[in-house]
Amino acid sequence: MTSEDPVAHSPSRYFQVLGGLWTVYGLFRLVMVVCLLMYGATATLMFGALLNRVADPFTLMDIFHFLYAVLIALSLVCGLLGLVAGLALLGGHRSGRNLALIASVLSLCDIPLGITLGIYTLVKLLPIRSAHVYERSGQTA
Repeated sequence: MTSEDPVAHSPSRYFQVLGGLWTVYGLFRLVMVVCLLMYGATATLMFGALLNRVADPFTLMDIFHFLYAVLIALSLVCGLLGLVAGLALLGGHRSGRNLALIASVLSLCDIPLGITLGIYTLVKLLPIRSAHVYERSGQTA
């Protein structure tokens, strides 16, 4: 790493900030899972009320239940992974970086918080070191 690389100066500062943000985001997603489970019947009734004039409402209701279950599972995985990644980053563990990268990719579908935190994490934890890539070929970037 060169001295002008911003990650080389103080990586622990980024890890502390990201750890706090991922912990809060993980808790937020777990609260979202609880809300999705509590209001599942209401969401089903609301979606079912839209199926008055559809040729095959039962198939659409089955698709709705499947997508709702996928949303709950994705929220649970993102919440747990975000919470564990945040605590690992705050604790200074090596696995925190990898967990945060996985959590950032999975949370990109959550607008606006997930995509904002996911992109920020990818930018801070995946620096492009072009000099290292071109070092063997004799070319410099």
